Amino acid sequence: MVGENRSVTLRFLAEPGDVNFGGKVHGGAVMKWIDLAAYACAAGWSGRYCITVYAGGIRFVAPIHVGNLVEVTAKVIYTGRTSMHVALDVQASDPKSLDRRLTTHCIVIMVAVDESGLPINVPVWKPTTEEDKKLHQSAIKLMEMRKEIGKEMEMHVQDIKE
Repeated sequence: MVGENRSVTLRFLAEPGDVNFGGKVHGGAVMKWIDLAAYACAAGWSGRYCITVYAGGIRFVAPIHVGNLVEVTAKVIYTGRTSMHVALDVQASDPKSLDRRLTTHCIVIMVAVDESGLPINVPVWKPTTEEDKKLHQSAIKLMEMRKEIGKEMEMHVQDIKE
């Protein structure tokens, strides 16, 4: 049901087509997986088609190798009127040992849209556990930081135009 399931985990094997010239999984492939998981999570929460409006703070912590079992976990950590902030962790392991290690993490903001592509309200998520309250506060802090970065970027764009 809409507004009940706030997380999703995608699991699959990293394939040879995902590899870069260095023999590790390409960062672009990881970013695609992140976007897919964020969409599945946001669409499941809102019951609507969703679009990505922001992906940031992407940290590539460790490489993923061909044949690794990859798990991309997405969790709603904040809801606005039409937006959902989704925290994502990517973990990888040898499928024989299942000893998972964090490889990538980030935040993605998704917006639910109607049939005309216009933003539409989403169910409100309220944190209940201490961990959820920390994640919620983190999302608010990151929003404030993005606003400051946006202002700074605008100043640089003005300088370039002049």
